[in-house]
Order: sequence, then structure tokens, then C-alpha cells
Amino acid sequence: MARRRQAVTIRHVAADVGVSLQTVSRVINNEPNVRPELKERVLEAIKRLGYVPSIAAQRMSGSRSYLILALNDRDRTIADWRARQGTDWVDQMLLGGMLKCAEHGYRMIVELVDTHSDHVERELLAAVAALQPDGIILTPPHSDNPLIVRCLADQQIPFARIGSKAGDAGMPILMDDEGAAATATRYLVDHGHRRIGFIAGAAEYNLSGWRVDGWKAAMTEAGLPTNGLLQAGDFTYASGETAARALLALPEPPTAIIASSDQMTLATLEVARQAGLVVPRDLSLISFDNTPMMQFTQPPLTAIDQPIAATASKAVELIIAAQKGDMLPDTLTVIPASLVERGSVANARQTVSA
Repeated sequence: MARRRQAVTIRHVAADVGVSLQTVSRVINNEPNVRPELKERVLEAIKRLGYVPSIAAQRMSGSRSYLILALNDRDRTIADWRARQGTDWVDQMLLGGMLKCAEHGYRMIVELVDTHSDHVERELLAAVAALQPDGIILTPPHSDNPLIVRCLADQQIPFARIGSKAGDAGMPILMDDEGAAATATRYLVDHGHRRIGFIAGAAEYNLSGWRVDGWKAAMTEAGLPTNGLLQAGDFTYASGETAARALLALPEPPTAIIASSDQMTLATLEVARQAGLVVPRDLSLISFDNTPMMQFTQPPLTAIDQPIAATASKAVELIIAAQKGDMLPDTLTVIPASLVERGSVANARQTVSA
């Protein structure tokens, strides 16, 4: 049997250059107080020896773990996995967070936590004790869970709160849900729609209310009524079916519907088909999320593209800045969303005239 090649360690690099382990660690972590010529020699040795820094080596400085922990909602994530519906939120969070971590020599780990558990604090503290992360990313609904927020504040761990406006602790980051909903509504208004229905997301997510606020504000701005045009959902396909049937059963049904998740929009598309309606000729649709399936429906669905990757990337930046003691923004960080135009919105004026 061939002998396994001995891995190159930080000790090999330090011996090759003739410096201490701490000096090599400072170079790896791009820390100050290393002479430029010495830094160049260390980097040359790393490249020549084929050394790949490990988390253990990075921890040698003793002040950081070089791990960032992201917490996601356990129940909803597992439900999506088991339903084979995928979790584009997690994928995009990993894309943005992991790439930004890699730029700075960090690693990101995702943990699933039940925000409704009576033992959420114990569960969180166990993860913190085991991993000793340099910072934590909270995603909705964890972002505004008072038990989780207070626990992390007490532990004095830098943490970013995606989907939160609260400035009492941590670093809040918004994906501008209110502005995105207003953008979608104005887009429909500009296409001649006057009765625009809205299917809200789960009430436990603050962003669900912000999206409703954005829709209402844009409708009021255009002088349009909202009475009877709002239906509650919980982001799931089943709730979208129920809400869509209620909207389309109105004496004067909407000519367009905005749904707060792709699953609810897919349900609305199917309910419309069952009712003999053609999208977008008889009913225009705009979705939230813009998961990959939106471009493969018939017709392809216009959607608000949530900047999840960019938001996770920003969260990592803020945590690393906090660890370094850098100046942090004194205002709420907002990452703007965008509208992706496809084939599910028609010009209502042309439809009526036809």
C-alpha cells in the first residue's frame, strides 16, 4: 500500500522561512504588523510548499475561530427538503456568505434552529460552545426572536440580523421588502391594472407585514382601493391555493395578483388555470423570491428577485468588521431588490380593448 503523503503544515512554512508560527498566522490572516518583505517571503513559501491554511492554523493567533455560524429556520427548511421543493434561500445564503468568507479566510456553517422551541436558548448556547464562532447570521424569523437576540447580546458575539429593523442589538440588514412590494405594485399600475390583489406571507415573519405595507402604499399613491384584495397566506402552496380562490371568487376579482412567495404564486397560476383563466391575458401575476422554477413555468413568471446572496455577503462583511473593531454603519443597512420581467404581466388597457 502506498504511503500517504504527509500534509504540509504551518510548522513547515514557519521552519522554511525561519519565523514563528504566529508570524505565519498573521500573514495568513492578512493582519498588520508584518514587514512587507517578510510577508512576501511567507507567501512565497506557502505557494512553493503547497500549504493550504486550516482553521486550526488560523486559530493560532488565539483571538478568532474564523468560523461564522448562520442560523436558519429548522421546520420550514426541513419541510422544503422533504417535499423535494429545494431551499433556494439556503442555496443563495451559502453562495453569498461562503464566497465572502473565503475572501477573508473564514468558513461558514449553517445550523437549523427551531425558533418556537422552549429550549432555543440552550440549543443556541450549545452550538456556540461547540463551534465558538466569530459571529452569527440570523435569518427570519430568528432575526426578531427576543430570546435569541438577548442570548447573543449577553454572549457579546457579533451578529447580523437579516430581515430586521430593530437596532437594540446586533446589526440589522433589510432586503427592502416594503420597497420591493411597492415596485411590483407600481409595475402593475403602469400596465393599466386597477384591482391588484395581494397574498401575504406568514404572520410570524415581520417581512410579510412590510410587503403588505409596500403594496398598500403604492395602491394609495395611485388612488386605488385595497378593500377585499388582501388575503393571508403562509408562504406554502396550500395557503396560496386558498388565497387565490378567495380573490378570484370576488364579485369584482382582481386583474392582477402579487403573491409573497414562489410557492403561493405557482398555486395561484394553477387555480387560475382551473378557473379557465389564461395568464397573463385574463390575470397577471408577480411573485416574490425568483427561485429557478419561475423561468420554467408557462408562462415564465415575473418576480421580485430577493438579493439573498448579496445580503448574506454583507452580513459576513459586517461581522468581520465588528471582529476587527472597524467602524460600523450607524444606519440600517438596506440591500435593494429588483424586478425580473418575464411573461406573466399583460397590459390591462390592451387586454380590455381587445
